[in-house]
Amino acid sequence: MALKGNLRDFTITQLLNLVNLAKKTGILMIEGPGEVARITFREGKLAYAQVGQEDDSLAAILHRSNKISRSQYKILKEKATNMSDKELGLLLINAGYLTQEDIISSLQLYFTNIVRRLFTWVEGFFRFEPNMLPPEDKIAVRVDLENLIIEGSRQMREWEQLQDEIPSLDMALKFTDRPDTNLRNVNLSVEEWRVVSFVNPKNTIRQIARAAKMNDLEIRRVVYSLLQAGLVEVIRPSGSPVVTGRLFPSQSKEEQKSLVNRLITRIRSI
Repeated sequence: MALKGNLRDFTITQLLNLVNLAKKTGILMIEGPGEVARITFREGKLAYAQVGQEDDSLAAILHRSNKISRSQYKILKEKATNMSDKELGLLLINAGYLTQEDIISSLQLYFTNIVRRLFTWVEGFFRFEPNMLPPEDKIAVRVDLENLIIEGSRQMREWEQLQDEIPSLDMALKFTDRPDTNLRNVNLSVEEWRVVSFVNPKNTIRQIARAAKMNDLEIRRVVYSLLQAGLVEVIRPSGSPVVTGRLFPSQSKEEQKSLVNRLITRIRSI
């Protein structure tokens, strides 16, 4: 009989621990916020992972890990349409383009990153189907779960702390009274710039997260760092949303300086 339940009662970390200790073989299917993940295990080790409609072909995974260029990826997608991942992998190895280690390490990184993404899923349902293996045409790996479990436990503690600090994403942000001094003296990351560009009393944190393509954990991290730096404060949202991405950060120092000045002017006009 399949094991099933709610993520509110059984966290991803607990599920991984169960699989690891019992050396389970099977597929863990998780229905999360807007997408479904399928994680396959063999004898308690991570073997394969897939999430949503994301392209999980070998060519796409090798491109994401920078093992092949974008042009090479397009050629492989076109020429290897009728080839399985196993056949494509052997072709690349035999042709001397990549080593077996290149392919395995790329797959391991991709699959473990999917599991890491699941640590932010606190709402949804899961079902474990025992004795099911990865698709025949896919390349399976063997990744120990211990380090992922430890990482997940740390992330869950961080999540709980950030939820205490920022309990609701339906609140808005506004700049503090003297942002001109703060913005000029604080070095912001790309993610922080992205969030700063959306700060407006009419935009909720949830809307900012959606516009900045961040999950709940990522937006809470950034908002918490901005709060700690004294750049923003949490308020109740006012009026209708005005989310816009016109003030996205640039790598140019001059453009970033210009962005700061524009932000300050915008803040003073609110």
